[in-house]
Amino acid sequence: MTTLADAAKADLHRYLQEARDALLWKLEGLSEYDVRRPLTPTGTNLLGLVKHAAGVELGYLGDTFGRPSGEPLPWLAEGAEVNADMWAGADETRGEIVALYRRAWAHADATVEALPLDTTGTVPWWPADRARLTLHHAVVRVVADTSRHAGHADILREHLDGATGERPGATSLPSADPAWWAAYRARLERAAREAAEREGDTEPRDGRPGGGGPDDGAGSGRRTAP
Repeated sequence: MTTLADAAKADLHRYLQEARDALLWKLEGLSEYDVRRPLTPTGTNLLGLVKHAAGVELGYLGDTFGRPSGEPLPWLAEGAEVNADMWAGADETRGEIVALYRRAWAHADATVEALPLDTTGTVPWWPADRARLTLHHAVVRVVADTSRHAGHADILREHLDGATGERPGATSLPSADPAWWAAYRARLERAAREAAEREGDTEPRDGRPGGGGPDDGAGSGRRTAP
């Protein structure tokens, strides 16, 4: 008989896995340059998002519950360069980072499978007075973080080559030709400028593909406090 706790775990895992798969899918078919190059003023890039997500899972769903993975993560070690988990060096291969992320999935899933959702753990990088949380809280946090970065990846990939969708075969967008989309975008631009003029903003900021990065001010989610 399926218990409420079992159902809750299944729901959490489903949404986490969908976000994981979407994030990795956004790398498919791109060159080494395109998966790595910074696409916002704050350097947001596709492979860096995957590298970051691996650290998030191994931290929140591993170390926090006394289940270290043993994976060497020098970019998260004490004294590491700021934001080192958000980009891939030239000596780090795509295959290595993707494989690390998949191992992180397996380790995180094993933690969730082994422990009740009300199990409490301690987040090593949070302030001591707020470092305790339940496994349920930790999984929800990882689902939220992964989904957020999968959304970043959606935007980055569309900027790179126009590819859209949350998974293969599902664009989640209306079926329309390029002319329709061009007209649609122009309509939105007109509406934005009309609203700006109405409010007295006579110099609306011009849109630019690299402007206003999706991670502006957010830094590394792996190191944030509650």
